[in-house]
Amino acid sequence: MTTLQEQYKKEIVPKLMDDLGIVNPMAVPKLTKIVVNCGLGEALKDKKVLEKMAQQLALITGQKPQIRKAQRAIATFKLRAGDAIGLRVTLRGSRMYDFFVRLVTIALPRVRDFRGTPTRGFDGNGNYTLGISEQTIFPELPYSLVDKTRGFEMTFVTTATTNKASQALLTLMGMPFVKT
Repeated sequence: MTTLQEQYKKEIVPKLMDDLGIVNPMAVPKLTKIVVNCGLGEALKDKKVLEKMAQQLALITGQKPQIRKAQRAIATFKLRAGDAIGLRVTLRGSRMYDFFVRLVTIALPRVRDFRGTPTRGFDGNGNYTLGISEQTIFPELPYSLVDKTRGFEMTFVTTATTNKASQALLTLMGMPFVKT
């Protein structure tokens, strides 16, 4: 069985060079990192929420999440600068490719009424953001750990400079986009 990383080098690079009209193989867009971000506003009231979600994200991504703190105070939300309100995991290398394969082949097909990922998540610079509404679509997460369904977002950072090139890369890697 070939890994996605090997498949990228052998099959995806030549196909992208052909499709996008790129001559130099080093100029072909590639996936550099996947950032998984989870905002937890409810952590202001209950500090254990951060610990529970950190444990869940660690199981899902295979890497310990980093606690994110508020940059500035917002009085209407009773938020002070420095309060822990989120978690972030940055995946690179083989962990990134493994997570991508698990997401595309196992987790996304488990989403109810799944017809593909939306194409509106591109930012114009070749990066793609996908929101997941509940963490239970990942089979490595036992239901006994889930106290409440929470969502998170994943940003796929590529070296592509356009949405078209980024979408072509992610499609060839296996991302199931909605047919328009």
